[in-house]
Amino acid sequence: EEQKIRIIHQLTMSTGLNDAVPDNHCTFDTCLVCLAEPGTRWAYHNAPYTLLEPLLNAATGVSVNSYTQTRLKIPTGMTGFWQTVGYDNVFFSKARSMARFGLLAQNRFVWNGNALLTDTNYINALTNTSQNFNLSYGYLWWLNGKPSYMLPGYQLVIPGPIAPHAPADMFSGIGKNGQLVSVSRSAGLVMVRMGNDGSASEVATVLLDRIWEKLNAIMCTTTRTEKNEPPVSCFPLMPNPVKDKLFFQAPETSGISIRLYDIFGRVVYSSFAPGWQDLSSLPSGIYTLLSLRGNQVLCRYRLVKE
Repeated sequence: EEQKIRIIHQLTMSTGLNDAVPDNHCTFDTCLVCLAEPGTRWAYHNAPYTLLEPLLNAATGVSVNSYTQTRLKIPTGMTGFWQTVGYDNVFFSKARSMARFGLLAQNRFVWNGNALLTDTNYINALTNTSQNFNLSYGYLWWLNGKPSYMLPGYQLVIPGPIAPHAPADMFSGIGKNGQLVSVSRSAGLVMVRMGNDGSASEVATVLLDRIWEKLNAIMCTTTRTEKNEPPVSCFPLMPNPVKDKLFFQAPETSGISIRLYDIFGRVVYSSFAPGWQDLSSLPSGIYTLLSLRGNQVLCRYRLVKE
């Protein structure tokens, strides 16, 4: 199933179809005009993945709603359903469910120890450049931190990343009417935006960057691409999100300790010893983790506890 779905992803944006049509969502034959051989041109066109849905149904043996229910919603607790709107098949859900999807992607499609996708090559390909034309596009994910990008409706290569204020490793699902799920593993953060149409563009990259700009203003450390390298005194947190045990990497003689705060500012955990930290007794939620030398704060992290 995963191999067939991967082929569907590969076909969607490099079909060679003309995207400069009155409605690139239209699935009628008269709306589908080929300008180039498949794989030789990148163009944002919604019709191909709508038309490929029967292949997904054939590959899985069930409808897209049934497949989503058994393979995604039940394992993760997501809610929602697919509904045809105009030419498109749109997934209707809630912000918490889309946040769960973002956390799933952040954790390389492993949920509570259960691998929902098992093809590691496919998982890596999802959030890496899928072709040589638009470097900021993977398999239906938009990628940050690339040298250039292309936008729907134009065959222009624009220099720079799609969201300069976001971390370089950020990748995003940018959906209809400005619905966003944005993931950064380095920041340990999933950002979701749902609501009324928030952008006049087909793909709301400007809205995406503005949200990250606002996040930078309220977070303890900024995430913008040009300042994405952590301070020397910082250490990696693995994994983040964390389920049971967190690895605190620091030299034995460094004198660095960690202190964990809940959303009310209460200290819920502290340690002076590097290595694995048992956080299994902590409830799920978002925490602030400080690394300290004495009382000097060296680094702040946003930690997600599953």
